[in-house]
Amino acid sequence: MAEEKEIQTEKKEAPKGIKRTIGAILGIIILGGIGYFIHDALMFQSTDDAYVETTTVQVSPKIAGHITKVYVKDNQAIKAGMVVAEIDDTDYRVKLEKAEANYQKVLLNQKNAQANFKAMQTNISVAKKDLDRYTALYESGAVSKQTLDAAQAKYDSAQANLTQAEEALLSPNDNKVADADLRAVKAELDQAKLNMQYTKVIAPQDGTVSSRRVETGMYVQPGSPLFVIVPNNVWVVANFKENQLRHMRAGQPVDIKIDTYPDHVFKGEVESIQRSSGAKSSLFPPENAVGSFVKIVQRIPVKIIFTEKYDTNEYNVVPGMSVIPKVRVK
Repeated sequence: MAEEKEIQTEKKEAPKGIKRTIGAILGIIILGGIGYFIHDALMFQSTDDAYVETTTVQVSPKIAGHITKVYVKDNQAIKAGMVVAEIDDTDYRVKLEKAEANYQKVLLNQKNAQANFKAMQTNISVAKKDLDRYTALYESGAVSKQTLDAAQAKYDSAQANLTQAEEALLSPNDNKVADADLRAVKAELDQAKLNMQYTKVIAPQDGTVSSRRVETGMYVQPGSPLFVIVPNNVWVVANFKENQLRHMRAGQPVDIKIDTYPDHVFKGEVESIQRSSGAKSSLFPPENAVGSFVKIVQRIPVKIIFTEKYDTNEYNVVPGMSVIPKVRVK
């Protein structure tokens, strides 16, 4: 009987021991969780107001005309210098030929003016020698005053012709060969050559075609958008609350989680912190000098760059994706 009482007593005391053990384990877990939360809050800063960003490039023609060929498709990868479209060059080719003809014509006139100037220099040299000779002969009484006057008139005429020929060649300011007509038609010729080059629309940089709006047969104007190039280089802009930036500095490591790939952690670092809040940098910044002011915690854009290469075939990181960056601040 005594043994049965002892067994029953042990059975009653057993549940109390289990409860104490479970309570201790739960306490350790809770304390560990609180400790981890405090450690994480002190060592890291994070935000869900962050997105993948880049600077897109709009491709536009420099001249007007009909599109004759388009060499790119939506979402196609392209390289800088690649011809992406062509504009009908018929009119521009005619203008180029006309500009070349005008240039050759003015160039010929310039050469004729130079030859005429040299001829006038020879004439005045001969006229000066004749004048000097007849002056000496007149003083000795060998020739009449009429003969001397004729030599003087010939010299004066040669001087006037030389001056006229010189004005066709020389600038009155710097006294250098400077034919204004030749420079003008040369500029027209250079512009015509450029326009012929502009009939081929060139990709300004590497990237991917996006928002394509061009088709064969369309008439385009200078500056009209054909499509947008999304560069391969991307980064993250994270809008942290102002009270999260106290210990944040450029160069601090960042763990980047992209919503599209939740199981992968991308490595990065803080490149820079914007010198103004997002609201202050907007097109219409807020005016706080009003009677109904309500204090709002501001957000400061922080630029985060990727420091670790990743497989672009497996991870297609594109601008606009939502990101959660975790910056190690201590």
